[in-house]
Amino acid sequence: MDKKKVAVPLVCHGHSRPVVDLFYSPITPDGYFLISASKDSTPMLRNGETGDWIGTFEGHKGAVWSCCLDTNALRAASASADFTAKLWDALTGDVLHSFDHKHIVRACSFSEDTNFLLTGGFEKILRIFDLNRPDAPPREVEHSPGSVRTVTWLHSDQTILSSCSDSGGVRLWDVRSGQMVRTLETKSPVTSAEVSKDGRYITTADGSSVKFWDANHFGLVKSYDMPCNVESASLEPKMGDKFIAGGEDMWIRLFDFNTGEEIGCNKGHHGPVHCVRFSPGGESYASGSEDGTIRIWQTAPLNPKEKESSVPNGPSKPITVEEIGTKLEDLKVARE
Repeated sequence: MDKKKVAVPLVCHGHSRPVVDLFYSPITPDGYFLISASKDSTPMLRNGETGDWIGTFEGHKGAVWSCCLDTNALRAASASADFTAKLWDALTGDVLHSFDHKHIVRACSFSEDTNFLLTGGFEKILRIFDLNRPDAPPREVEHSPGSVRTVTWLHSDQTILSSCSDSGGVRLWDVRSGQMVRTLETKSPVTSAEVSKDGRYITTADGSSVKFWDANHFGLVKSYDMPCNVESASLEPKMGDKFIAGGEDMWIRLFDFNTGEEIGCNKGHHGPVHCVRFSPGGESYASGSEDGTIRIWQTAPLNPKEKESSVPNGPSKPITVEEIGTKLEDLKVARE
């Protein structure tokens, strides 16, 4: 523990108010990208690897609470306190369409096939906009028990997940019928919900707890108590062997997925951490804070002790040619 190196993050300045949401694009032919939402009303696009600023989306007249990129990182979307969600050209920064709402829009998410935009907010209504017909009225899924805080798609756009600002639980909605089919129960309101890259897990943060749910059968797989109230959590996408969480104590902690043991702690923000997300390849992760900065941290390998033990979700270090040769020799000996 004493010999731990102090992690030095890439610090991304630019926002003048708190950063409240971060979203990484998948890896595209041009690399991968990071978009940030801030109360300063201007989402920003960055190179996901270097943190270098690419552009600012200008047009909102109120705090932006949520942002996302489509699968190819060609379009962006944002949800704002100015009662609109906007669709943007991610190459030029132009507004492609503005979707009017009757109250604050808190969350937005592109469907996997990029044809639809899902929004939710203070109106307690989930709306599905057809991006091929942006002027057409949206499909509305009503009866959300409270103001919508997070939204995301699941099961190849067949299911919607949503959580509320003022009540616990994650609700699952059948897209075809518009009916709520299940609730994943939590004590506190869920402030972050993420579907893992392989579609196996739903990662949620509620109060001082991070939970992992089976995304197909919806059972609770793991639940870990955190040292403080956490606002956001993210599962490492490649190996699935660790996760990060950030919250009110301003630190970003790294945990072992299988044991819940804390294996790293990054300090640097000067205000509560509102959002944490792993990059699509898992080699780094980003945090956004009340202090208006985004910090990008390199994912350190697990402790040497953990390196020696095998990791259930895959090898923790590359196997050398010599090791492969030795294993083949052992196999031959065993057969003989």
